[in-house]
Amino acid sequence: MYRSIRAAKRTGAIRTLPWLAAACLSLAWTNSPARSEALTPGGYQEFMVGYRRGAGAPVPATNRSTPERERLGKTLFFDPRLSASGVMSCGTCHNPGLSWGDGLPKGVGHGMKTLGRRTPTLLNVAWSELFFWDGRAASLEEQALGPIASPDEMNLPLEALVPKLRAIPEYAPRFEEAYPGEGISTDTISKAIASFERTVVSGRAPFDAWLEGDEDAISEAAKRGFVLFNEKARCSTCHGGWRFTDDSFHDIGVGGEDRGRGAVLADIEVLQFAFKTPTLRNVDRR
Repeated sequence: MYRSIRAAKRTGAIRTLPWLAAACLSLAWTNSPARSEALTPGGYQEFMVGYRRGAGAPVPATNRSTPERERLGKTLFFDPRLSASGVMSCGTCHNPGLSWGDGLPKGVGHGMKTLGRRTPTLLNVAWSELFFWDGRAASLEEQALGPIASPDEMNLPLEALVPKLRAIPEYAPRFEEAYPGEGISTDTISKAIASFERTVVSGRAPFDAWLEGDEDAISEAAKRGFVLFNEKARCSTCHGGWRFTDDSFHDIGVGGEDRGRGAVLADIEVLQFAFKTPTLRNVDRR
């Protein structure tokens, strides 16, 4: 299937579908568009199962969420002193005003270097199973330190990160409050940032209200788009569930030398040039 998509993209056979676009726009928290002609409820209700919002974010037993840990993580997330240059923070690329991305085709790292991949949104990452576009990190805690230490991104080696934070007087009591007796370490730094990232959850959208029975929450065009999304267009094959992602990896036909998941699992043919399925929540703001 994905090889055929690659071919279709090269030949220009894939076209934008207005109804599908209307469905995607209903996933954002903004107001829904005007209604048009009616669509019989039976025409879409069969697809609605599985799209209701999930319960509270899952939290590992080794890093239970507390207000103190979340506050510390938020402080670290937006602190540019976690970079070698002193001008970049995690929030530089994951800007809440840009749906927790950066709005750029590809990320920009240390020394204004253009990175090889687009910055992914952090929305709803608490429910993810693997992290980064290639899935090389198995937890949010592991993911949190990657960009900090990367020479191409924040460029601050972990052996320099800890003494740098220990030299900032304000941090010692904050870490003691959040992780009593553990001190400032790469472990507590990563756990605090992960605790904050688990709070980054997309707000309720008109689509959620519609699923709960408000027929006026989204337009008739969006409802037709939802049917198309699940049926003929087969978007739900990868973008299913309330987060609109299967958390898996697919080759969708983008050219280039980046092998994505294939660089991590080189012996699995279907994962060559495969990348993680992005969420469609708040997609109109990215």
